[in-house]
Amino acid sequence: MVFTISAVALFGILLALMLRFRAVSPGAAAVAALFGYFAASTGIAPVVNSTITNLLHALPGLH
Repeated sequence: MVFTISAVALFGILLALMLRFRAVSPGAAAVAALFGYFAASTGIAPVVNSTITNLLHALPGLH
């Protein structure tokens, strides 16, 4: 069975858990979210996207 989840959903859940367990303050979480939002509209977005995709494709071959 293959389980897929979007990166946005995954990081949203992680951020919510970090806020819930007070691992990060609400201000820091807002800065992190805004940084991600604004970084997505820059020229680095395709580089980050392809790097994450390549890392995820390499994971199954690490056994």
